Amino acid sequence: MIQHTPEAPDGQLAQYRSGVAARLAGLPVETLRVWERRYGISDTGRSAHGQRLYSDAQVRRLRLMKQLVDQGHPIGALAQLTVEQLGALAVVPAPRAQSMPLRVALVGPALAARLAGGGRDMLALDIVGHCREIHSALPALSGIGAEVLLIEISELDDSVVPAIAALREQLGVAAVVLYRFCASATIRQLRAHGCLVARAPTDVAEIVLLCQAALAALPSPSAPLQAVRTQLGAPPPPRFDEQALALLSTAKNSVECECPRHLTEILLMLGSFERYSQQCASRNADDALLHEQLNHAAGAARVLIESALERLARAEGLPLPAGM
Repeated sequence: MIQHTPEAPDGQLAQYRSGVAARLAGLPVETLRVWERRYGISDTGRSAHGQRLYSDAQVRRLRLMKQLVDQGHPIGALAQLTVEQLGALAVVPAPRAQSMPLRVALVGPALAARLAGGGRDMLALDIVGHCREIHSALPALSGIGAEVLLIEISELDDSVVPAIAALREQLGVAAVVLYRFCASATIRQLRAHGCLVARAPTDVAEIVLLCQAALAALPSPSAPLQAVRTQLGAPPPPRFDEQALALLSTAKNSVECECPRHLTEILLMLGSFERYSQQCASRNADDALLHEQLNHAAGAARVLIESALERLARAEGLPLPAGM
């Protein structure tokens, strides 16, 4: 597994084969091999048998590249950057510690019971409060330090939109709204208020992903609205087109898991809202800026879900678009 060889091009001992280096960097080995073949990402040493060998410094560089790709940076733009340049990109915004669970407040009569059976997936969430009804949620959930508001209303209609919007604004949190039946107009209203709206999934892991996506899309509350435009920039373009998503949603996998289908539905929804928010009518300059902010929030959430779908596809051997 570990080869003790002369110094690598970076001056350190080249000792890790590709498989070990990939594992240390948090990458699938197949992804590393694609990066090596297509982008020449590292001037690695070689073993006596011609195998690539990575040093500790090169593994750190791979780890930074993986982190930045997960944030939406294209690998082609990172391949030739130094460790220092990669590090400068990675510190803004600072990534959330993977071991730190999201603090989530629940609204819904059966939501807590559903999540209680989530097993290991629930390690990613810290349930800090719970209320059965949306109209009595504010006094129950104020001051508990929630980051994400997770609401489940099976038959969702526009009569609750003002209450959901007000609760989200007063708590100052990201919001995920789950439904089973809902009119498209109601969904559009909630999205315009900054909520991530999705049909209620059966898998707790998907609920965790939705909460993470909503929080990733939430702009900094300390930033004045006029400063948001200079901070946001354009989200990267979609990595999956509708044809690729259709192939992934119907592809067979090893355990008959429906996660690919659910993730592709979320991506189609986010992509649709990105386009919708670009065309939505605005009453004034602040309103236009708010829609720009919503568009960027949808793009940031899309990037997170795209990375999750790519990891799932590679783990299950599902078809990916050329170049990924």
